[in-house]
Amino acid sequence: MDKFDNMEDYTFIFGTLFVVANKMDTLLEKELKEYDVTSKQWLLSAVLDSLFDYPPTIKEAAREMGSSHQNVKQLALKLEQKGLLALEKDKKDARATRLRLTEESLSLWSNAESKGIKFIQNIFKDIDKEEISKVRKVLEKIQFNLDQLEKADID
Repeated sequence: MDKFDNMEDYTFIFGTLFVVANKMDTLLEKELKEYDVTSKQWLLSAVLDSLFDYPPTIKEAAREMGSSHQNVKQLALKLEQKGLLALEKDKKDARATRLRLTEESLSLWSNAESKGIKFIQNIFKDIDKEEISKVRKVLEKIQFNLDQLEKADID
């Protein structure tokens, strides 16, 4: 009998989330290598493109990524150096910096889209819609619980 079979479900899921995240990150890094973009830079770009209808502040983007202001700022500066992101001072609050994807970035991601779709399809191969729906609900609850833990830590 395998050690994993005897493991508590909570322990297995907790550990497996880390392993899955690491494997996805490693494989995504390989896929993105030709674009000279890291998986974290891709994530920031994806968050900006899909979660906001306006150029968000670094703080807003960091909150959506579950990351620190400083980490997102470093990612943004790297993307700016590559011409894929513009950092703009907020017109109403000079302390805030807004992030805007450039036309070059939108073109790059448009060209990479079919490769990204195939990558995601391969990850979810042989998993039916009902299973996906259940996993989504569980992950939403885990995310909520993590948000509550984070809020409790701040208070």
